[in-house]
Amino acid sequence: QVHLVESGGGSVQAGGSLRLSCAASGDVDRTHCMGWFRRVSGKEREGIAVIGKDGRATYADSVKGRFTISEDKSKNIVYLQMDTLKPEDTAMYYCAADTNGGNCVAVDLFFGYWGQGTQVTVSS
Repeated sequence: QVHLVESGGGSVQAGGSLRLSCAASGDVDRTHCMGWFRRVSGKEREGIAVIGKDGRATYADSVKGRFTISEDKSKNIVYLQMDTLKPEDTAMYYCAADTNGGNCVAVDLFFGYWGQGTQVTVSS
């Protein structure tokens, strides 16, 4: 089992920045990749960014160039640095872990472990 806890959410004006953190514990060594997702009420969950064990990261077009995913392996913490935030970035953000192997892609069904979520609100 992998336990994930997000933090760092809050309210910010458009153009501002936030850094989300995801602390992982448990069977972390079996994790294939880590990801960040977000969801707005009434809409499907959207994959934002993923990072594999090799450190390679991929991003959704909606956040590419503005968000950066990184990992401090020594502390088992995954970060999502969010810059130039827009009102449409407002959502509940979730950290997720994949232990199934294969390609690391931001598809929610591929991730078996999830944090509780942290709210991000961007005002204009």
